[in-house]
Amino acid sequence: QVQLVESGGGLVQSGGSLRLSCAASRSIGAISPMAWYRQAPGKERELVAAITAEGNTNYADSAKGRFAIYRDRVKNTMYLQMNNLKPEDTGVYYCNARYQFDNYWGQGTQVTVST
Repeated sequence: QVQLVESGGGLVQSGGSLRLSCAASRSIGAISPMAWYRQAPGKERELVAAITAEGNTNYADSAKGRFAIYRDRVKNTMYLQMNNLKPEDTGVYYCNARYQFDNYWGQGTQVTVST
């Protein structure tokens, strides 16, 4: 099993930056892919960015050019650097991990972008 703990959310003004962290309870070398999802109020959860163990990345169109996903194997942590945030980025951000054919989710961290 894998436990995931997100942190780094908060309230930020439009144009600001945040870095989200997702700490895993085991070595992330064997966890692939890992991803960030977002759920806005009244909407379904959607993929924001994903990264494989080899470092291959994939971004939602809305995140391209503004967000960067990366992993630190020493710290067993995945990150999402979010720049030039917009009000439509508001939502609960969830960490997701695929490990041994099972899907794992963190508890989520709230990101609110004000105008």
